[in-house]
Amino acid sequence: MTGGLSLNPSQVLLVSASLNKVKTSGGSYNNNGMMIPSWVSLKTNSNMSKKGGDLENMHLVSLSKQGKLSEAHLFLDQMDQAALIVTYRSYLSLFQSCAVSKSSQYAKLFHHHLTAHINNTSSNANIPAFLFDYILKVFCDCGSLSYAHNVFDRMPDKTFTSWDIIISAFAKQGDFRNALLLFSNMQFSGLHLHPQIFFWLFKSISNPSCLQLAKQLHSYVIRVGYVDNDSMATAIANMYAKCRFFEGAELLIDRMYEKNVVAMTGLMVAYVQAGNNYDAFRLFSTMVLAGVQLDEFVFSITLKLCTQLEDMEMGQQIHAYIAKLGLEPRVTVGTPLVDFYAKCASMESARIAFSRIIEPNDVSWHALISGYCQNGEVGECIRTFTSLRRSNAVLLNSFMYTSILQCCSAVADFSLGTQAHGDAIKRGLVSYLHGDSAMVTMYAKCGRLDYAYQVFESIGEPDVVAWTSIIAGCAYHGHASEALRFFRRMQACGVGPNAVTFIAVLTACSHSGLVREAEQYLKAMSSTYGVEPTIDHYDCMIDVYARAGLLDKAYELIKSMPFQPDAMSWKSLLGGCSVHRNFELGKIAAEELLRLDPKDIGAYVLMFNLYISYGKWNEAADVRRRMAERDLRKEVGCSWITIKGQVHRFIVGDRYHPQTEAIYSKLNELKFPRTKNEHVILSEDDVGNNLSERKEQLLDHSETLAIAYGLISVPTDTAIVIFKNLRACKDCHDFAKHVSGITGREIVIRDSNRFHHFKSGECSCGDYW
Repeated sequence: MTGGLSLNPSQVLLVSASLNKVKTSGGSYNNNGMMIPSWVSLKTNSNMSKKGGDLENMHLVSLSKQGKLSEAHLFLDQMDQAALIVTYRSYLSLFQSCAVSKSSQYAKLFHHHLTAHINNTSSNANIPAFLFDYILKVFCDCGSLSYAHNVFDRMPDKTFTSWDIIISAFAKQGDFRNALLLFSNMQFSGLHLHPQIFFWLFKSISNPSCLQLAKQLHSYVIRVGYVDNDSMATAIANMYAKCRFFEGAELLIDRMYEKNVVAMTGLMVAYVQAGNNYDAFRLFSTMVLAGVQLDEFVFSITLKLCTQLEDMEMGQQIHAYIAKLGLEPRVTVGTPLVDFYAKCASMESARIAFSRIIEPNDVSWHALISGYCQNGEVGECIRTFTSLRRSNAVLLNSFMYTSILQCCSAVADFSLGTQAHGDAIKRGLVSYLHGDSAMVTMYAKCGRLDYAYQVFESIGEPDVVAWTSIIAGCAYHGHASEALRFFRRMQACGVGPNAVTFIAVLTACSHSGLVREAEQYLKAMSSTYGVEPTIDHYDCMIDVYARAGLLDKAYELIKSMPFQPDAMSWKSLLGGCSVHRNFELGKIAAEELLRLDPKDIGAYVLMFNLYISYGKWNEAADVRRRMAERDLRKEVGCSWITIKGQVHRFIVGDRYHPQTEAIYSKLNELKFPRTKNEHVILSEDDVGNNLSERKEQLLDHSETLAIAYGLISVPTDTAIVIFKNLRACKDCHDFAKHVSGITGREIVIRDSNRFHHFKSGECSCGDYW
């Protein structure tokens, strides 16, 4: 990545940590980037103070924007002591911060301060009415309805907005008695019941629990004669749609003089949210047949529905209609098209749709970049992002960085990942970066679990995704005890685990042979944590049993679990049978696996090795014949190692590297015992090779070449870190253990399953891989 960045990984983390320290320190920044310390003097002889406290109010606003409500409250006291006036803009900023953090505690303190200020000055002429309305809304949003009601009763001037806020709050809370009582009081307040108040009320009622109130308001509107127009009917129809009273909404729409796109779109959105996809499509067809003038929002909703259903044919028909109307160039239609094709794995169509947008915005670019990332086109994702970054034509957003970090995780590109991290710091996107978790994952998958720890610990309040990322990172590296420690910390912090968290936890148990712990976590998922297990969790448990050699338990679980076993269920059992040599169960697992997925190369490899281990050569030959008949091909096994920023890639039998002679000479020096003829074990690297060639290519596997190159290129005090796109075979795993033992070097290999840390002839996986 270019652009003037010269931060190395350590500097990136140092800058990131420094920024986090600034966030939690007592300082703030003015518009020129100069730091204003929280201990700035408030003595009355200050020149700035004599001018009315402009600097102090600016600092108060700065503290509130940083969410430092405790410091802001102390600073208010200091301003009182200095007899400085707090402006209404400062109050507004304080309450805005309370709204963001949902802090009714500090909102009450600031409200008391404002009330005291009004009482002391015996005037509220300088306080705008909208500030009182905003304060009322803050307490309503924080759930402090009793306090909000008290604030409302004491408000000097109640506007339409004031009534709307308090009535809406009680309605959303399901307190219809108070909502209707307030509505009745509003009628006697002297305010003319303008139709607009009903629009506000209808808009605020937005869940099924409010249906009773919605119907009563509808009846009242009919009684006062306001319902006889399409605008009011549209508002009521949208209200009924949000309350999921679909019959009432459709009845109102049917009775309209002209079909209304707003009302019908609102009902369509409600159908989609309720999972009534058929009714949503039916309504869209009705709109088309009725000749309703469709807008961009209708097409956006319809394309999202096609995306959810992965209905390519329907999406293409919608696209054709969009093209017919000439709407393709509009960013509001073109962007959902790009997203639809990307999520349906049709990146060529996504590229074409993107090229037709006249002025793509950052959301359009993100749809394209994330599409590349999700569909495995990592090179295109990185090239597009790099080109966009150089051009400065579009403002980059945090979502783009998340996609790039995910790509770096996929290809273990540590250099690019750290540069993306540094670039995010440079552009001021770190505090808003939704990719905090992606950074943790990226560093973990690039083999730097220490950096992953640092990034995680720098997150102020990690959410469930961040916790899951660090737990999964520990699991990748076989650090089960660390993974479970983070899981306990997560619970202590009050963050509830989700289904993905338990996948990470069970994976950690699986790779470390923690059978009893895995059983306890699976059992506690529903009863203790309220997370219903899925087939994926049961597959993890099957894998736990299979790796531990408890093959009968694994088979019993497959037969008794509340789900039909999928390919992964049988593959996990087959893997265990291959390692622990259980021919009968292995044969059953292989047959079931190939029935579900007849093109799974890994299944054939495991089957072949199982037959070979029992000396069943005819059956083994039959497996190879079936592979040849199906012309099964998998991506070439590739291993790579980064030396001084340059990536060196190797494949099986590779002799194209400039230092090939030195590499093979080093291999010969290592004197690793070759596999005996009677136990010729096949790996995915060997798919397509003749068995007679297998023995001669033992030391030619890609990771052995990468290890040899690392031995002659990496300093002796530094670990040799290698990445492989396929699962490591047993021979190469034994080879790495052998090399670490005779050379005293630390070797780290990440295969498609996990990380292996080799030291002194042993592997961190304990041969659980």
